[in-house]
Amino acid sequence: MIVVSDTSALSNLALVHNLWLLEAIYQTVIIPDVVANELAAASNPTISAILQLTWIQTQSLTSSQLADQLQQDRGLDAGEAYAIALALEIQADDLLIDERLGRQEAIRLGLSIIGILGILLVAKQRSFIPQVQPVMDALIDQAGFRVSPQLYQRILALAQEP
Repeated sequence: MIVVSDTSALSNLALVHNLWLLEAIYQTVIIPDVVANELAAASNPTISAILQLTWIQTQSLTSSQLADQLQQDRGLDAGEAYAIALALEIQADDLLIDERLGRQEAIRLGLSIIGILGILLVAKQRSFIPQVQPVMDALIDQAGFRVSPQLYQRILALAQEP
């Protein structure tokens, strides 16, 4: 299964020490070089260390036309725009992205998307983690990940946790 990720999904999972879930689910995660540059520039060593993982592979776009257009016309940041363009170019099975605007554009372009909370649900379903709630709480508390109260309750219900 081919998955392309933007920067924030990798960073947030790394900050709560659950980046390994992506390798367990997908074996390999592909990132555009712009995302690799953003990770390398991170001041937090936990985030820049992501690039040392052998299962994270960097791939360049053949054409940056769509990525440039998504940034200029749709207001996406470079990491999101390049991840969307790369996912389309290599016909990825999933795009790992959490930002609302980026998700909307990816869906508009016909991509299958998943976010961190979706990853947690898959991880629990496959018994990689016993519960979603502790990881979700860590994302909120340690990574500053924003989850509305309604979405928080919905994820707990989907995970069948009280």
